[in-house]
Amino acid sequence: MLMRFFGVVGQAHLSGMDTCATSPLDASAPPTILCAMTYAATQFLDRAHRPRLAYRQHVGRAPTLLFLPGYASDMAGGKAGAVFDWAVANGQSCILFDYAGCGQSAGDFADQTLETWLGDAMDIVAALAGDDNILPVGSSMGGWLMLLLARAMPERVAALVGIAAAPDFTRWGFDADEKAVLARDGRLIQPNPYGSEPSLTTLGFWQSGERHLLLDTPIALTIPLTILHGMADADVPWENALQLVDGFGSARVRLHLVKDGDHRLSRDADIALLLREIAAICTEISC
Repeated sequence: MLMRFFGVVGQAHLSGMDTCATSPLDASAPPTILCAMTYAATQFLDRAHRPRLAYRQHVGRAPTLLFLPGYASDMAGGKAGAVFDWAVANGQSCILFDYAGCGQSAGDFADQTLETWLGDAMDIVAALAGDDNILPVGSSMGGWLMLLLARAMPERVAALVGIAAAPDFTRWGFDADEKAVLARDGRLIQPNPYGSEPSLTTLGFWQSGERHLLLDTPIALTIPLTILHGMADADVPWENALQLVDGFGSARVRLHLVKDGDHRLSRDADIALLLREIAAICTEISC
């Protein structure tokens, strides 16, 4: 794993605490954080050969924000809600959705893989986003999926925002004993620090991740990339963010390291930083 700092790839910013105030698409001031997710009814996308997907959508100006949750997470999370609220308040198109087997979507979680969830994201874009360019906002595993989505749909993805992005976590996130259990039993059950239910990883998911590793070779994408990562992240080493931006092909790369930030980056100050960056990119790519 790369443990060095990189040269002038983009802009690195070490942040502590930020304050928030009201703002429209003004990147010079922190956008508003609304107190509760703006109401939008959950709808469902029916598909012929895959489980139906739950989603919430606000139609506004392009680009369309597409929130990609983390592993076994869903669109009910605080960061997803904050992004959706901001989009509604600022007239920006936004889509939240649950992967198959997660949240309100149909399907068996144990049957899903990184590839099927990538397919879910592609189906959502094709069915709901019209001709808009897409701005994926990927949290943790969603940061891996956003990179794969950009490679799969380069004509649609205009920029990327990652929050504690975790590409290649099947490679670095499991030790030898855990991989042995996966190979022997076909599944691995571990304590979940973020909920009462244990965390399940299947051999199928792990193998799909190994087929889509990104960090060991240059990532041939030239769109803007912004990464937010907490230096107190106990789940995804912040040094991985350095490796990601080092290998990313764009000249427009911005990295924010939050010195006391954890994996979730869900404090008010963290979310204010996220929304400020989304506002800046929306302004930049809409010009």
